[in-house]
Amino acid sequence: MDKVPMTQAGFDTLQTELKQRQQIERPRIIQAIAEARALGDLSENAEYHAAKEAQSHNEGRVLELESLLSRAEVIDVGKLSGTTVRFGATVTLVDEDTGEEKIYQIVGEPEADVRAGKVSITSPIARALLGKNVGDSVQVMTPGGGKSYEILNVAFR
Repeated sequence: MDKVPMTQAGFDTLQTELKQRQQIERPRIIQAIAEARALGDLSENAEYHAAKEAQSHNEGRVLELESLLSRAEVIDVGKLSGTTVRFGATVTLVDEDTGEEKIYQIVGEPEADVRAGKVSITSPIARALLGKNVGDSVQVMTPGGGKSYEILNVAFR
């Protein structure tokens, strides 16, 4: 199995979600199934079927989280330095067409959240940035067309 790169923060978030699903959600769903079962005829019991579906979803996510965590390669971004973009880098870019600044951190797939400024290492923007340095210009193909950015800063925090 392939290792899954992620930051310590991403690893901690996944561990917290796993603990929540195992220690809080699982018992809550088991209780809901027991209560629905007590209502009688299971073939026409919507509460029972909804609880079983919730159980299936929860257990599937637990298995997924356990797999991700067992394959995690945690990279301590705080120990990295330099001006070359690589995993964990927080990159400040300026759109060469609009002058708009954007800040992205390159993270592992499980922790990517574009709205929070975290892009997956496999995303088009991250692939275009990897190996580049401060001052370099990069071309990124996005669903909306090509974009041109200049790298203003690379930090590891």
